[in-house]
Amino acid sequence: MGFIVERRGAGSTAPRILYSKNMRYKLAGLFITSACLLSAADKVTFSENIAPIVYENCVTCHRPGEAAPFALISYDDVKKRGSLIASVTKSRYMPPWHAAHGYGEFAAERRLSDEQIAMIGAWVKDGMPQGDPAKMPKVPQFTEGWHLGKPDLILQMPAGFDLPASGPDVYRNFVIPTGLTEDKWVRAVEFRPSARKVVHHVLYAWVSGGSLPRQNGADGKPGFGGMGTVGVVPGQGGGSLGGWAVGNTPVFLPDGLALPLPKGADFVLQMHFHLTGKAETEQSTVGIYFADKPPEKQLFAAQAPALFGFGAGLDIPAGKKDYTIEGALTLPADVMAYSVGAHAHYVGKDIKATATLPDGTVKPILWIPDWDFAWQDRYNYKDPVFLPKGTRMDVRIVYDNSADNPRNPSNPPKRVLWGEQSTDEMGSVTMQVVAVHKEDEPVLQKFFTERTQEAIQAGIQNGTAKRFMQQHQAER
Repeated sequence: MGFIVERRGAGSTAPRILYSKNMRYKLAGLFITSACLLSAADKVTFSENIAPIVYENCVTCHRPGEAAPFALISYDDVKKRGSLIASVTKSRYMPPWHAAHGYGEFAAERRLSDEQIAMIGAWVKDGMPQGDPAKMPKVPQFTEGWHLGKPDLILQMPAGFDLPASGPDVYRNFVIPTGLTEDKWVRAVEFRPSARKVVHHVLYAWVSGGSLPRQNGADGKPGFGGMGTVGVVPGQGGGSLGGWAVGNTPVFLPDGLALPLPKGADFVLQMHFHLTGKAETEQSTVGIYFADKPPEKQLFAAQAPALFGFGAGLDIPAGKKDYTIEGALTLPADVMAYSVGAHAHYVGKDIKATATLPDGTVKPILWIPDWDFAWQDRYNYKDPVFLPKGTRMDVRIVYDNSADNPRNPSNPPKRVLWGEQSTDEMGSVTMQVVAVHKEDEPVLQKFFTERTQEAIQAGIQNGTAKRFMQQHQAER
């Protein structure tokens, strides 16, 4: 017999089942078999589990003709690089998203969940089974031509810029006359490179017509070198119009918001090229979309330290591992924050911004604990963030100018000062904000103008301005 039934004592009507040793072995086998059947039923496959993750988070860049070095469209594409994918997703190196989780709620986060990362690891460990191809999701379809529709104004670089097959990253500014005969307001800019694989990111700006060299720099090539302050050079006249980075999809500003583009202005493309092993020629085109009328509210850049740290006295000794600068501002009016971004160069290490409300509540604004100059994103808040009058924005930026920093461009490390070259440094966090009350716009305009002027004066006093002007004149 496999089991024995024992009658219980008085007061109990339920029989007690005693299992024989043989029966215990049989039941144990049954449980093991059931577990195996459950595991087989829940096996992670490419078709049902991995393809949805890849298609949602990777193929924007990892497809033919885009900037990523290989495609991840088919099962074979992904299986071929399965171990690499498991490694870079586990370390969160990919997908590229440097804002710390839980430190601000942003739209379109390129971040995998812990469950998705574990699923990829389990799939690779299990031999990367394909599963039933009939259960594959459809491959995403991407818009051909202009993503946002026909632009109101199309601008193209006057000439192509030749890039070598190999060498260090290249940073270059290209100035394009707009030919505008009246002031316009920009709702969106769409970027179309001709050699997509070499373009890593682009910043857009406008400057007063003729204030920058339009064609040849000192090296006789289209454009000119330098980076970081196009559109905000003291006395130059200009402003930011956003930017593009690998993986970005162009979007319109929220209704009622737009950025100025004055008549006669020049449009500037400040470009970062990453060489691919093949000589390329880049001649970018941009499509600009105008608002039908002036914006209901003006966008302001709440930046700390002001002017990309121009007045912060940046002077980082060679070998210094934890050099820190700080900046702060106190808002003179109620605002809504729509987006935030950070800026530093190669020895930037850790960038954090908080907002302390008048009641003492601290709100996270942005934290990038592992700053990477190659990945400069603007982070759009999922919902606009209300910051009342009297809110203090605090920014702390840490730099690592030691030999231990793998991104340090100098070996051995050298003293680093504020400047436009990639081997120089800058530092700031910038929030795009609007006044909650229309009548507060002049208050904000005056406040941010005065902060810029104060940063210029501080830069004059600490010697930054003199070095900057010497460098700027040499580049012209």
